[in-house]
Amino acid sequence: MDLLAKVHENPHGLSREARQANVPKLLAALGDPARELRGMLVVGTNGKGSTCAFAVSAVAATGVRVGSMPSPHLQEPRERIRVDGVPVSRAAYTAAFAEVWRAIEHHALPVLSQGLFATTAAVHFRRAGVGLAVAEASIGGSRAAAAELGLDVKVLTGVGLDHTRLLGGSLAQIAQAKIAAVRDGDHVVIGRLEPEAATSAERVLKERTGLTVWRIGHEVHYTARGAGHDGQGAPQTLGDVTTPRGVPRALPCPLPGAHQHHNLAVAIAAVDALAERGHVQQPADAPLRTRLAATRWPGRLELVPQARLGTWTGRVLLEGATNPQGVATVAPEILRHAAARAAGGHTVGGHAAAARAAGGHTAAGQAAGGPAAAGRTAAGDDAAPPVLVFAAMDDKDVSGMLAPLPTHWPLVLTRTGSHQAADPNSLHTRLAPNRQGPCLTAEDPPTALHRATELAGPDGLIVIFGSLRLVGDSRTVLGLPPG
Repeated sequence: MDLLAKVHENPHGLSREARQANVPKLLAALGDPARELRGMLVVGTNGKGSTCAFAVSAVAATGVRVGSMPSPHLQEPRERIRVDGVPVSRAAYTAAFAEVWRAIEHHALPVLSQGLFATTAAVHFRRAGVGLAVAEASIGGSRAAAAELGLDVKVLTGVGLDHTRLLGGSLAQIAQAKIAAVRDGDHVVIGRLEPEAATSAERVLKERTGLTVWRIGHEVHYTARGAGHDGQGAPQTLGDVTTPRGVPRALPCPLPGAHQHHNLAVAIAAVDALAERGHVQQPADAPLRTRLAATRWPGRLELVPQARLGTWTGRVLLEGATNPQGVATVAPEILRHAAARAAGGHTVGGHAAAARAAGGHTAAGQAAGGPAAAGRTAAGDDAAPPVLVFAAMDDKDVSGMLAPLPTHWPLVLTRTGSHQAADPNSLHTRLAPNRQGPCLTAEDPPTALHRATELAGPDGLIVIFGSLRLVGDSRTVLGLPPG
């Protein structure tokens, strides 16, 4: 951890571009640990982690050991290196990290932290004999360190306005930055894109040769249908995904939120692309369904139904949305949990029922009364409204991220230990002027959670979002192990 902090401090004063350029040199100095590695690189603004989690489950159904490289980690760096979905041990992570760090110092090749994470993963996979990987890009596409691993299936989940300082201020520019990871001869899978982003992506792809391209809504189709409710009363769904290789039927989609149907379809298409390349066998239906049904992804609409913080007990909802598009996507699920609180703890089934309990509206389409009126009805007159705990990086659209949720819900602003985290007082100055609910600041996540319990009251609901680092810190405070 101390060495990672040193990387962030950039003691050599090198530019970002120079440190990015050192990644292939570092891999060469390490003996090219990714030489035999095959698999997929997943880029996009939102949905990368969930898509990777589904893809890992689907690949594991073929009986092949699969490594994965989620980004970022929530609680410990070792979460960034997984085999069959399970984080490696601290000892294994330390051994691979030490090998990379020795090469950095011996060859004078400082890299960004993302370069350190990617090369450490490649070294571990070589040590463990793992030959297939599902890698998640951090920011961007061609400039992402994981792009240097040479994985020949590229996946673009979607494009939204995020990290605009690095990637550009329009959907077209961001799409171009992400799809630039594609190399000649790759198999490309593309999720739903806005027309501006789709046009930009197509322009880049025309500059490549020998591509196979599958797009959601063109070569790949999916439908979702209800399948009852789980033990918590949350709606369960099944998805039918059609790719050029066949039609897997009745695939379970256990991650909450309607957006996960899209992520499941992208993941299945990407695994079919791996099969098309001969990297894996086509998974059989029964093990595929079993593996998919067991998919979990911590920190993404993760409900802790009986959380304890000191003497307080209640519900905590952890959500990793870090941009306005992401928050708007998950807002119907957050409102559904608020409606469950109003119903005395009995979950309301489905988005439509949640909308009825919330006054007939969802965050994605408020009609009369807006989010404040919807949330007020969802929380009920006799129950304290949900409390939001929020942190964000300094370059984020704070008012845009808070806009999809009711303005009268109490808000606690805090900051994490990230070197890019915004100060809570700075966040406060960037709130929309129509904010109605009480707003407190806290110097760190543990303090923020304590203040949130006072506002939520017994058996209340606390919603934590805005920063994956905040989600990770909160999981630690709640006593949840790295997952």
